[in-house]
Amino acid sequence: MIKRLVISLSSLIFSVFLLMGGNTFVMTLLGVNLGLKAVEPTLIGSIMVCYSVGFVLGSLYGPRVIKRVGHIRAFAVFSAFLASSTLIFPLTDSIVIWALLRALSGVAVAGSFVVIESWFSAVATNENRATLFFAYQICAYLAATAGQLLIGFTDPAAFVPFTLGAIVLTAALVPLSLTRMDAPTIEHNERISVKAIIRDAPVGLLAALCSGVLISSFYAMAPVYAIQVGLPVDQLSYFMAASVFTFILFAWPLGRLCDRLDRSKIIIWINVVITACALGVVFAGHYHLWLLIGFSSLYMGMVASIYPVAVAITNDRMEAQHIVAASTTLLLSYGLGSSLGPLFSSGMMTWLGAQGLYYGCAGVAFLLGGYAWFWRQRTKMVAVADQAHYIPTPVETAGVIVELDPRNEEFVDVPMEEVFPDLEQEEIAQAQANQMDLELPEPTETCQEEDVIIVSR
Repeated sequence: MIKRLVISLSSLIFSVFLLMGGNTFVMTLLGVNLGLKAVEPTLIGSIMVCYSVGFVLGSLYGPRVIKRVGHIRAFAVFSAFLASSTLIFPLTDSIVIWALLRALSGVAVAGSFVVIESWFSAVATNENRATLFFAYQICAYLAATAGQLLIGFTDPAAFVPFTLGAIVLTAALVPLSLTRMDAPTIEHNERISVKAIIRDAPVGLLAALCSGVLISSFYAMAPVYAIQVGLPVDQLSYFMAASVFTFILFAWPLGRLCDRLDRSKIIIWINVVITACALGVVFAGHYHLWLLIGFSSLYMGMVASIYPVAVAITNDRMEAQHIVAASTTLLLSYGLGSSLGPLFSSGMMTWLGAQGLYYGCAGVAFLLGGYAWFWRQRTKMVAVADQAHYIPTPVETAGVIVELDPRNEEFVDVPMEEVFPDLEQEEIAQAQANQMDLELPEPTETCQEEDVIIVSR
């Protein structure tokens, strides 16, 4: 049973790696391709925002598709949509078609993550879910980094990179299709009302919203920024990969700080650093590539930390049984922000040029930090000793993974017999096969003659 579980988990993790890597590769590829074609930033933002809208819709309605046709079939459908849309992009220059394809891609990616993460939830236990939770995150961010580096080995203006992206996304179907686990049941996650979170932890809700704006702005428009400031494609890939990878480096030390210090102070200082780094990109990034990468990496490392700190601040003020519901509501707030980000950042770039991306994001971080300071002055803070353990929660997923959050005390173990329901029957059948000694009877002369007659006919 343990061997089968390890093999199945390996399949799940490999599918996550291929799906996340292929998706981030295609996302950056589209931005670079549009930038090389000198498309207006506002049009690029309008195309990219469709992905975020589709992702939110897929997170909400994808489970209905899965319940209707099953996990494997649903995942096959989502993979087919992703691969097909990726291959269609280079066949047309229509902005409308590209926008529609991005929306469908968002729905498909969200649905795919629902499938994968529900399987993760099925095999998790109270003893291993923290390990699975962190392994999932590390795999996702390493895959995102690899997807960015892959850009440097391709010609974004050609057809081949789109074909490569489609191959990787299709390959993500293979490991999951070979799993021996029974399809898990998708539970509907309840949500706490926005009014309740505004009453108890408004800074958490606003931080989730701003996190969506900042992260989606970077993923959608940073490749366009890099093209406009004159970075070659290989340097652009380093610029994007380093920025994505930094969150892994900051997750542990930031977690230590969040467990030892007042989190309201942490989120204020995070936004101070974000503002400073964004302005550093604007005023010093053009002097040297490594200055640009350094400021941008520190910027993204801090930006990616906003959401998990927002979740921690919110959970500190929630009952244990409401953690999953609160996280689901914060994810919807993040989704709304991610739908606004590309439109906001592309508008800033149209107004102020390429540097408008970082000017706009600096403004968002400054306002969030200012509000967090204002809220802290007028609200009684939770004592550090009473704070829940900090967890670097991922946000590039559909949200089912919040059930694995080690802070969730309502988590229920699923017996392995339910994960592998055919295990006992297979073992019995195997034992019977080993004990039976079947011998075929020797054919008689009469039978041989009949066989000859039948063949002659």
